[in-house]
Amino acid sequence: MADSARRKRRRLSRSGEFERVYREGRSHASRYLVVYAFPRGDADAEPRLGVSVGRKVGGAVERNRVKRLLREAFWARADGLADGHDFVIVARPAAGDLAREGGERAIEDALAAVLREAGLAREGKDP
Repeated sequence: MADSARRKRRRLSRSGEFERVYREGRSHASRYLVVYAFPRGDADAEPRLGVSVGRKVGGAVERNRVKRLLREAFWARADGLADGHDFVIVARPAAGDLAREGGERAIEDALAAVLREAGLAREGKDP
């Protein structure tokens, strides 16, 4: 199976899936990001991701860049996250400035910090 096909299945795509994570999941925030995590029933399943970037972050080009950077940062750390969870990452307006000034590395660091503070990493692995 192609890597892109596998990744597509590991995304939250329906509004009902997002709503469930928002409503029933736990949230953890920083200045740049809010991460919602919801444990699904099947603990062995790979994590799934949804990304939300509002208009306050910037224009369409900038929002799409922030979304891409967030997805790349998340999947680079996915092996260190607990299985069987749905995650939604919401970019706050300051995330656009962070992406502009610090690029990919700054977004990765901001995401890692929120995941670490939230305790969402598996034992022995640093996301």
